[in-house]
Amino acid sequence: MLTLIRRLWPQHRWLLLGLWLLVQAAFLVKFHGPHYANDSARYLGYATNLAQHGYYHLEPTEGSLVDDFQYVHNQRYILYPWYQSVWLRLHAGWWGIVLGQILISGLAAAALYGSVRRLAGGRRGAAVLATGLFVVWPDVQQFNCYLLTESLFISLSVFSFWALVRVRGGGWQAWVVLIVCLLSTALVRPNGFVVAAAAGVAGLAALHAARRRLFWGLIGAGVLAAPLVVWWLNYQLVSFFIVETYVRGELMFATPVWAIHPSAPLVLPPAGIGQMSRVLYFAAHNPGFLARLMLGKLLVFFSSIKPYYSLVHKLMSVLVLWPLYYLAVRGTRRAVVWLPARAFLAAVPLLQAAIVMLTVDDYDVRFLAPVLPFVFALAALELRIWNEELAHK
Repeated sequence: MLTLIRRLWPQHRWLLLGLWLLVQAAFLVKFHGPHYANDSARYLGYATNLAQHGYYHLEPTEGSLVDDFQYVHNQRYILYPWYQSVWLRLHAGWWGIVLGQILISGLAAAALYGSVRRLAGGRRGAAVLATGLFVVWPDVQQFNCYLLTESLFISLSVFSFWALVRVRGGGWQAWVVLIVCLLSTALVRPNGFVVAAAAGVAGLAALHAARRRLFWGLIGAGVLAAPLVVWWLNYQLVSFFIVETYVRGELMFATPVWAIHPSAPLVLPPAGIGQMSRVLYFAAHNPGFLARLMLGKLLVFFSSIKPYYSLVHKLMSVLVLWPLYYLAVRGTRRAVVWLPARAFLAAVPLLQAAIVMLTVDDYDVRFLAPVLPFVFALAALELRIWNEELAHK
């Protein structure tokens, strides 16, 4: 076996490419081409309007409260309908959208390989492992066939990681690329700001190590800006109904399974205040129940186990994903890996988990899949260091 690995190792890039092509073909066959899901109509309708007019054109017969609500809600996903509209204007249809997503995902896999290899000091083992996991993990690659935001969001998130790694030792051009990647990721879907926030955490980690006074100054400014953040979230969350999911005790959106029910009547927020203000009011008056809800969501989110998943999926999570979590946690403490990169890789899953705890997890893997590339990268870097330590004992 080792002899075979040594013979194939010089061709590992071609093997990864072949594996990636095989996985994409398998999902295209499984879904019989582009896969239309529950939310696809929302994006396609918006994209069709953009393709026809070059901007979102409100028809004279529209303008009802329902139409206004859909328009405001869809603005949180603005980049994806614009992406779809390009293919619709080219008359490439759903196949153009999906094949574009597949191509971009392939470029993201190459970016992940290059980023991990750079962090590993040029060694290829960690890069191959992280990229291999990214390519074969079905919860990630399946979305390339979906007419949903997930594929583009995952790819742009990986590109943001690639751009962050290139900032080290790079010039102003590297910073421009990073900013473009972060802005693009933030515009794909509402929680896209998590990646930009993780980049901010990476910057704070660097300041904490090098310029402690500036670090604490920024932390103090962040505390003072908290009311502004609440105001901004009230605006951003206007089309979301978070407290209603709390009242239903949902751990997974629109899924009563595993729901948590209060032992006493809940104190509900008054009408007429913003969504984030309602959340804060609910938290202040129902702290115990909300804490139970948040803990349950955290466990469901990271476990990747839900009651209606197949036995194979559950076993894969327990036997593969959970040990990867362990390796990733260990990897965050490895000083040999560039500190801002470690902070970024850890912050994306943690911030995404915080968003899930604040809102609600999805009934499938749409919220977990975007953070898995960063778990894979940290775990692969840790495993490389671990193996080197064992080799020198």
